[in-house]
Amino acid sequence: MTPTISLPTTAPDAPARLPALLELPNDTIKAWLAERGQPPMRAKQIRRWILQGRASAFDTMSDLPKGLREDLAANFTVFSTRVDKHLVAGDRTHKLLLRLADDKLIECVLIQDDGRHTACISTQVGCGMGCVFCASGLEGVARNLTVGEMLEQLILLRNLTRPDERLTHIVVMGMGEPLANLDSLIQALAVAGDPEGLGIGQRHVTISTVGLPAKIRQLADLGKQYHLAVSLHAPNDALRTQIVPTNEKTGIPEILAAADYFFEKTGRQVTYEYVVLGKMNDQAVHGRQLATLLRRRKAHVNLIPWNDVEGLQYRRPSDLDLNSFISELEKAGVSVKVRKRKGSEIDAACGQLRRQAEQVAKP
Repeated sequence: MTPTISLPTTAPDAPARLPALLELPNDTIKAWLAERGQPPMRAKQIRRWILQGRASAFDTMSDLPKGLREDLAANFTVFSTRVDKHLVAGDRTHKLLLRLADDKLIECVLIQDDGRHTACISTQVGCGMGCVFCASGLEGVARNLTVGEMLEQLILLRNLTRPDERLTHIVVMGMGEPLANLDSLIQALAVAGDPEGLGIGQRHVTISTVGLPAKIRQLADLGKQYHLAVSLHAPNDALRTQIVPTNEKTGIPEILAAADYFFEKTGRQVTYEYVVLGKMNDQAVHGRQLATLLRRRKAHVNLIPWNDVEGLQYRRPSDLDLNSFISELEKAGVSVKVRKRKGSEIDAACGQLRRQAEQVAKP
């Protein structure tokens, strides 16, 4: 009697469906193939088609026997997600609104500039960090994404590039707090970095965090060469707790100490992300305070003038205030850059498209 193989679902409480190949351990796929008299090498062929061959259907996997392709299509899907909406900006920025198997929505973005093809991916459905300016967390967090759901974002974005192009960089700055889903994220990045996967080196991956000290230290101890970006957004605890409520449980000194530990363990410079909110955290005094925090650290500040989000009352900083803020950092010798705005006409800031779709769906 042929043994039965248990196939996991994509997410808790997901409706009954065919499992997606990227959700399954390689040993499970090999066992399924063995039941059908297929050699183990078929598992590698199938994954190569998805990860490198841009296949979105089993019938295009031309080096597999026709009967096996039919059997695969009857038992599995290539992807668990489907594209609900695809927007393209004039600067070739692509934004995908993806519907997951349990009908929840996430977003991912492809940013293309000067030969770089950067995938910005989500790690959670929503976000539990509560940053007051962010559309991703307005409804809180629903669940973590699986390894397969994170990989599918990378593959779907890669498939938007030309056949002679590939993803060059990954920024884990989409919906959710990446370090709250660290174990699954590291597994997904391992596949992305594998030469038989997407071939993206660790030094071309940036992981963003609101600042979870224990998780920053855990990431440092893994010995990887990923780049760390800490979303600071304020130069003192009182203001940061107002902007980032979770700061009340940590505080800036503990976050900076964890970031210092990351630098000591990896040798990788830490970037401090700073969303600039007009008349709130953008004054010269804030620049001086931030310079005091960072002037003796190997650090870079990435300033992000706020993108308007419908329903939120914050505003972009004036050029005068932004330049004064930058001047205070430069006078102290702190490396600083203003992030170039990409995909503004398609709401490329994470969470906005999902929020619009969910508002339309509400009665």
